[in-house]
Amino acid sequence: MMRMHTLYHRLTLFSFSSPLSLLPLAPPLHLTLRRRTTANFSSMSTSRLRHIAPLAAISTEDGTGGASNGSVSSSSTADASNDYEDDSVLGVGYRVPPPEIRDIVDAPPVPALSFSPFRDKIIFLKRRSLPPLTELARPEEKLAGLRIDGHCNSRSRMSFYTGLGIHQILPDGTFGPEVEIHGLPEGAKINFVTWSPDARHLSFSIRVNEEDNNTSKLSVWIADVETGKARPLFQSPDVYLNAVFDNYVWVDNSTLLVCTIPSTRGPPPKKPLVPGGPKIQSNEQRNIIQVRTFQDLLKDEYDEDLFDYYATSQLVLASLDGTTKDFGPPAIYTSLDPSPDEKYIMIDSMHRPYSFTVPCGRFPKKVELWTADGKFVRELCDLPLAEDIPITSNSVRKGMRSINWRADKPSTLYWVETQDGGDAKVEVSPRDIIYSQPAEPLEGEQPVILHKLDLRYGGISWCDDSLALVYESWYKTRRVKTWVVSPGSEDVPPRILFDRSSEDVYSDPGSPMSRRTQAGTYIIAKIKKEGDDGRYVLLNGSGATPEGNVPFLDLFDINTGNKERIWESDKEKYFETVVALMSDQEEGDLQLDRLKILTSKESKTENTQYNFVSWPDKKIVQVTNFPHPYPQLASLQKEMIRYQRKDGVQLTATLYLPPGYNPSTDGPLPCLVWSYPGEFKSKDAASQVRGSPNEFAGIGSTSALLWLAKRFAILSGPTIPIIGEGEQEANDSYVEQLVASAEAAVEEVIRRGVAHPKKIAVGGHSYGAFMTANLLAHAPHLFSCGIARSGAYNRTLTPFGFQNEDRTLWEATNTYVEMSPFMSANKIKKPILLIHGEEDNNSGTLTMQSDRFFTALKGHGALCRLVILPYESHGYSARESIMHVLWETGRWLHKYCVSNTADAGEDQDIGTVKENISKGVTDAESKVVAASGGGSKEACDLEHEQSHSLPRKIT
Repeated sequence: MMRMHTLYHRLTLFSFSSPLSLLPLAPPLHLTLRRRTTANFSSMSTSRLRHIAPLAAISTEDGTGGASNGSVSSSSTADASNDYEDDSVLGVGYRVPPPEIRDIVDAPPVPALSFSPFRDKIIFLKRRSLPPLTELARPEEKLAGLRIDGHCNSRSRMSFYTGLGIHQILPDGTFGPEVEIHGLPEGAKINFVTWSPDARHLSFSIRVNEEDNNTSKLSVWIADVETGKARPLFQSPDVYLNAVFDNYVWVDNSTLLVCTIPSTRGPPPKKPLVPGGPKIQSNEQRNIIQVRTFQDLLKDEYDEDLFDYYATSQLVLASLDGTTKDFGPPAIYTSLDPSPDEKYIMIDSMHRPYSFTVPCGRFPKKVELWTADGKFVRELCDLPLAEDIPITSNSVRKGMRSINWRADKPSTLYWVETQDGGDAKVEVSPRDIIYSQPAEPLEGEQPVILHKLDLRYGGISWCDDSLALVYESWYKTRRVKTWVVSPGSEDVPPRILFDRSSEDVYSDPGSPMSRRTQAGTYIIAKIKKEGDDGRYVLLNGSGATPEGNVPFLDLFDINTGNKERIWESDKEKYFETVVALMSDQEEGDLQLDRLKILTSKESKTENTQYNFVSWPDKKIVQVTNFPHPYPQLASLQKEMIRYQRKDGVQLTATLYLPPGYNPSTDGPLPCLVWSYPGEFKSKDAASQVRGSPNEFAGIGSTSALLWLAKRFAILSGPTIPIIGEGEQEANDSYVEQLVASAEAAVEEVIRRGVAHPKKIAVGGHSYGAFMTANLLAHAPHLFSCGIARSGAYNRTLTPFGFQNEDRTLWEATNTYVEMSPFMSANKIKKPILLIHGEEDNNSGTLTMQSDRFFTALKGHGALCRLVILPYESHGYSARESIMHVLWETGRWLHKYCVSNTADAGEDQDIGTVKENISKGVTDAESKVVAASGGGSKEACDLEHEQSHSLPRKIT
């Protein structure tokens, strides 16, 4: 019996990308199930899917999924495990952390996994670990919000797979011998792996020598699943993939539609030495255009020409027998979507006029319908440039949007049109209307109104003519509604199935599980119970409770609302989840007594494993046996703790302690608090417990949990709720609520005797960095030092909103100023380490934010240090960069937390600490109870020269 024996992947956590979608019942975001792609487990928590990777979506910019492992050269790196105190080496190249941490980060990643459409085979997608900095240093074009590798003609910084191995899943749940995909060029880098609809072939792209302009381009290959033999799809070696947007799609079992680089394309346009004139933008029409702080936008006509050059594709219809046919004219194609019956293809493209104000997602967009053999049918819409979408939450583009195929019909389209002009501030009923129409309507046949919504459309889960679930939501009130509709019966009125708050996790009924159809689409799985005529579906839920999440699977009668719990996670030791439905090979309703699901199982100290569970006796077959990824921390201690903020809000956090630690004999430890604020509309919702005490501790390459290896206590994710009840705006009392939450967390770890009062550090990434800087400014009595990575510190530089704040600087001037730690730089007296990627492209977190904040701090004599990482974006991916970040973090913690001597000789009991915390409260902080009506309030989320390849450090 063959089982999987691999190491746990401790880097980026991947999830499947389509079809096995587990659709939420009331999602605030649009949900679409594309056909002809790979199994999608994306609605499940990523912690359950550490080994399951997106096949077609491995083009992301994270860079940690599969790039080659680059070791830091001895010429640019010093062993820094023992030189934290040696200031003479502070500017000497890249550094590496101590071996205890380095060994965890350098552990090799396991293969990613993907099931076939029929669940009878599984692919092992093999990958290397952290990429070298040289891969990030490759030239890239920053155009229209994208970053493009001109040599590959794809998005830059793509990770990749190094090999593919296929296993048959045997009847007993074990795996047959590996069939390795062979015949590839040496050193092939694999991307965009996709199953054919009949699961007989795999398609994927490869690139080889990135120094050569031709071989670095992507070519499309095909592999026979049974034999593993791979070959190029195109007989001509000069046909290359254009992967800037969509790349290719299976039209049927033997044909692909491929976005290729036009064969007539010449060299890229050259930038003129002398511009033809000034750069001019005009608003003489007095249009109101408010946009977030987008980056990498087009700047001039040359950029427009360059964008056209790289983004333009020639569609080619390619058969497995080698025949090819051009499909339509060259254009910037962004999406290819075949109909379920394989007769039509819906094609999205964009065109001029472009914008210097917004990214390409808002450029003019055309949606057309073509036959599968390349004949134009009709234009569905041609949307104009959308620069004027309001910044208010739930505002959308005007005109037809979310155009998709009905998953339960051969070739029926549906879409949504806003009735409020896309402006969420406009009061109107209905706000959105859902329409449906055949691909080729009869003459005079008008679209049918499927449903009218007063909130914003959030997606549809299709089943058949008698059942579909329609979702709508409204962010300002957190309201989410799920409707039951009968698409084929106009005389059956829609009815509300669920009407609840998206924040109330305790009331979440779960998401309907989907099954695959013979057409390759995914619809709601209907369940047949023997001797019962009820209309049942399966609801897969997280099971949030005051004691933590207890995931479940309910058999739910869609007519009566009655439900029966047919599976539930272990509550005592383990945390289990339902990952996917595995018994949907046959058409029609699924029999409950023949149900088969894939589940995950883990504990605080046991790595995630996957199991098949089969009815009627719920027989369990374990299909993986992953060893512990970091055995040196196998006995770490983990506890989900609860405590209360001064205004009565219940808070939670996960407390990690080193292996073998005993507070009664070992005394208090240095402690690192790592968090990220969240926004809520009610105290009750903010007080709810999220997560499970039994989840396995996944440690990423820059995780705070790495410092358990250096005997730190780690307070991970203490809730920092910023609450705005009723008409109150959460951010108007951001600082007060932030400080109150931090005080409660610090007081709790000190009360427990696990944290030394004078040796508590705070840190965070992005909005967590913003939090860190604010805490050092407004609560200096709590922390010895801070670490802030990739943050934004001056909100006047994001004047048209940030995170979930949708008021402008001019509408909420005081809030913008008071929330900005830049404006309180003169108050920061505790040591602060700023780290930022030099090429950060995240909206709002420009690298300039850290540069200017450091200048402000230095101007007031603050103890501070700024590290700028060459070539890195918002998250860090190169091995050199990650190791250096860990070294900088270790040095900072060692020097200003572990070795902190400020009053360190004075033993303080909890009473003294409480008194000091109370004395440290500012006048502003004392307003927290009143500001939140006895509750609290919320803050938001979101936000090349080789000679310069050393991190820039300023101290």
